[in-house]
Amino acid sequence: MDTTHIPAHIAIIMDGNGRWAKQRGLPRTDGHKAGTEAVRAVVARCRELGVKYLTLYTFSKENWSRPKEEIKTLFDLLSTYLKREEKSLKEQGIRLKVLGDINAMPMAVRQVLKHLMRQTKKGSGMTLNLALNYSGRDEILRAAKAMVVKGIEPDDITEEAFQKELWTAGQPDPDLIIRTSGELRLSNYLLFQCAYSEFYFTDIYWPDFSPAELEKAIAELGNRQRRFGKTQEQLP
Repeated sequence: MDTTHIPAHIAIIMDGNGRWAKQRGLPRTDGHKAGTEAVRAVVARCRELGVKYLTLYTFSKENWSRPKEEIKTLFDLLSTYLKREEKSLKEQGIRLKVLGDINAMPMAVRQVLKHLMRQTKKGSGMTLNLALNYSGRDEILRAAKAMVVKGIEPDDITEEAFQKELWTAGQPDPDLIIRTSGELRLSNYLLFQCAYSEFYFTDIYWPDFSPAELEKAIAELGNRQRRFGKTQEQLP
């Protein structure tokens, strides 16, 4: 893999945990457990490669419609993962940030998240964004309302000003968005930020998405030409 073209920001829709488990005759919860191991490996590899921002779609607002027992399992796994990885994240200089409204989440999860965000706030090696209780449309509405509350005049509403009200304020837009499990949609993910992102879809279920598969996606990105609306002749 050509490491001269490492994207600054990678976002991943981690899909297929349940189907991975079903293929093996296992309960869905086992798929989610296996998915946390894939997270650990991919986070570490992104840090090694020099990716500056990694955003993982962890729990969407729509996920509240899932069975209560599955939701409880997801939050329990999240808390366990964060507690287990605290030392590793600090050693790697990885800063944790949450994209989304965590106020509706269980108190125990909020406490773990807030603790880890405090403990890693000085991390400069990479920012790990967890999109939790997240919705792209809700993020856009929230940003618009914030600008109204601040009394920003219409002529002063620019893309730059709007971006400052998003959960990703101060971060570059994703260069690459990866979705596993063969689904070909965004599912309300980073709708404003994805305007010029490149997309990479794979049939592999998330628990089987290894660092080697990550490198394939990055290599594919390196083979593409990003023009951002310019003509071929305008490119350097």
